[in-house]
Amino acid sequence: MERSIELNYEVDGKRTPEMRLRVLIVAPSLRILGGQSRQAVRLITGLNAEPSLEVSFLPHDPILPRSLRWLQQVRYVRTVITTLLYIVILLVRIPRYDIIHVFSAAYYSYLLSAVPGILIAKLYGKKVILNYRSGEAEDHLKKWPLMTVPVMRLANVIIVPSDYLVDVFSRFALSARAIHNTVELNRFTFRVRRPLRPSFLVSRLLEPLYNVACVLRAFEIIQARYPESKLTVAADGWLRPQLEALARELGLRNTQFMGFVPFERMPELYNAADIYLTATDIDNMPGSIIECMAAGLPVVTTDAGGIPYIVENEESCLMIPRGDYKAMAAAALRLLQDEQLTADITRKAHASCQKFTWKVVRTKWLDLYFELDRQEIRGTAASLQNESGQVRVGFEEH
Repeated sequence: MERSIELNYEVDGKRTPEMRLRVLIVAPSLRILGGQSRQAVRLITGLNAEPSLEVSFLPHDPILPRSLRWLQQVRYVRTVITTLLYIVILLVRIPRYDIIHVFSAAYYSYLLSAVPGILIAKLYGKKVILNYRSGEAEDHLKKWPLMTVPVMRLANVIIVPSDYLVDVFSRFALSARAIHNTVELNRFTFRVRRPLRPSFLVSRLLEPLYNVACVLRAFEIIQARYPESKLTVAADGWLRPQLEALARELGLRNTQFMGFVPFERMPELYNAADIYLTATDIDNMPGSIIECMAAGLPVVTTDAGGIPYIVENEESCLMIPRGDYKAMAAAALRLLQDEQLTADITRKAHASCQKFTWKVVRTKWLDLYFELDRQEIRGTAASLQNESGQVRVGFEEH
């Protein structure tokens, strides 16, 4: 007996509009500040324009009904309640989709957000993409091997934003592919700064791994040479009181701690500054550096993690060893004193950031989704053939 199944699958690997590939993106909402949520929004926005896809979003941090929302204001209780609600929503929504695309950071973010998504998706037999995005990957995999590697192996593919993380995962016998973060270049106005003013910007979170204290110590040296220098700290975090105290202790002038700045205001701040400083100790693929490249803002950065994979010292930035505030000050002074070097770095950086546009990244995501979908169709065909002896995969149901 012959059986056939209508799969509505075109020769070029794209489904017809009647059978769009259904993708569920599981990621932090914009209520959680950081690169993950911003990249998730950009990805969803881009993919929703594809006629062959049906893309939906499920936040890691769902909100309780209004009458119970007060529970999410109680420390510890909010973690338990939010996680339970998240798991329930995963159980209800995952069966409706073909591919589950799970964003993940490190440590508890991975444990509470990525692990449930992967396990429930595999429970329902879905194709899973683990989109791991943390520069802390090596430490995470080293310290939590039993809670990371076995579950990661369940994913059909691991996607990371940089070749740096591809190398990190390979050291733990995990295969990963790189698909870059995207930057909305049209949001930024490119210009070469001539003359360069001693006006500095840092926008990294005020948390230990971003080492903003190193920037403050470097700025003390810069300001001794250029008393009119200005520093804007456009970020917030639990270290803010200590960092403000350090700025007073160092006698820094013209130093403004702005607190949290919405993404929509960042192009204005990039345009107002002339040099960007970042002293991060651990990092992967910081979007802020790429945004500076798009805006023509020269960057002095440490060599942390994946940064050397996206910018090159003396070509698209000036790069210094981690924790070396004297080297950071020297690099910044060098930019102020060498107008041609600064102009060359700025132009090369702007040219190199084109690879982070949606136009380039779009094809890689679509290729991945339809690669997984073809695997699913082949699996379905094989299953039917085992059941009935013969199967036809075509455009019509008979």
